[in-house]
Amino acid sequence: MTSVALAVTDGMLHFELGLACEVFGPGMTGKVDPWYELSLCGPGPVRVDRFRLDPDHGFEQLPHADTVIVPGWADVDVPPPPALLDALRAAYGAGARIASLCTGAFVLAAAGLLDGRRATTHWGHTADLAARFPAVTVDPDVLYVDDDRVLTSAGKAAAMDLCLHLVRLDHGSSVANTLARRLVVPPHRDGGQAQFVTTPLPEPARHPLAELLPWVLRRLDQPLTVEDLAREARMSSRHLGRQFRAVTGTTPLQWLLVQRIRHAQELLETTDDTVDAVAAATGMGTATTLRRHFNRTVGVPPDAYRRTFRAGAAVGPVDAGRG
Repeated sequence: MTSVALAVTDGMLHFELGLACEVFGPGMTGKVDPWYELSLCGPGPVRVDRFRLDPDHGFEQLPHADTVIVPGWADVDVPPPPALLDALRAAYGAGARIASLCTGAFVLAAAGLLDGRRATTHWGHTADLAARFPAVTVDPDVLYVDDDRVLTSAGKAAAMDLCLHLVRLDHGSSVANTLARRLVVPPHRDGGQAQFVTTPLPEPARHPLAELLPWVLRRLDQPLTVEDLAREARMSSRHLGRQFRAVTGTTPLQWLLVQRIRHAQELLETTDDTVDAVAAATGMGTATTLRRHFNRTVGVPPDAYRRTFRAGAAVGPVDAGRG
């Protein structure tokens, strides 16, 4: 998945377009080989909000890209141009991965690419998307949905979550985290969206758990309990649970579990440690326990995950919006 084409036309939103350019642009060239080849494809000079863009290619180039991204669509009451819809259908038919950011889901739906699939969009437009396109199963409660080569994201910041998810699928967690640090964004946000990997530290770190979370991350190899965390935080277990809900959107034990899985992914990608050693280093105890939680969370066993990322291919959950 080395070539990324942004489908641009009049009526796109510049925030999502610029965000995708930051993620898939040349910033990681030389650090990751091969990195993406990014191009803008459109019908000619286009207006994106107050800006004028000159695309690199016409829409006819979209079927030649590995990944095609549709930025946000400014006015969902305006039908997308037929040439764009035809090009998206052709790109999908040619095997491309198709992703929309924010209200770009309306463009994919108009092209028929979301029929029979789960999808999401900005929360303010989910009801409208469901009403206009009844063949689409709209989920308003997730940051993004990955449904077999067709991906959709919720609004604005969730577009970054989806873009980093694509990088993670293509290059692994370590590369996605390095990129996130360069962009000064969380590698993966947690909360009620039940993402398959969560960020180790919420941003910004000015919250009641700011000292506790790093303390926990340094001790993932230990059999920590809620009582251990509460004692370190000088809180009651009940108060700790409320703080975790407020800061991370989940429970202390669930947050701890995903950090263990997260660390296991990094060890599987970057070391030759056995699964037993990874289980010990992540506090899972046994390889059997690690395999059970890893497979349920990531969607593949640890051994398959390691083989896939060592080979530079992609692996990930079918639905990144459910745990």
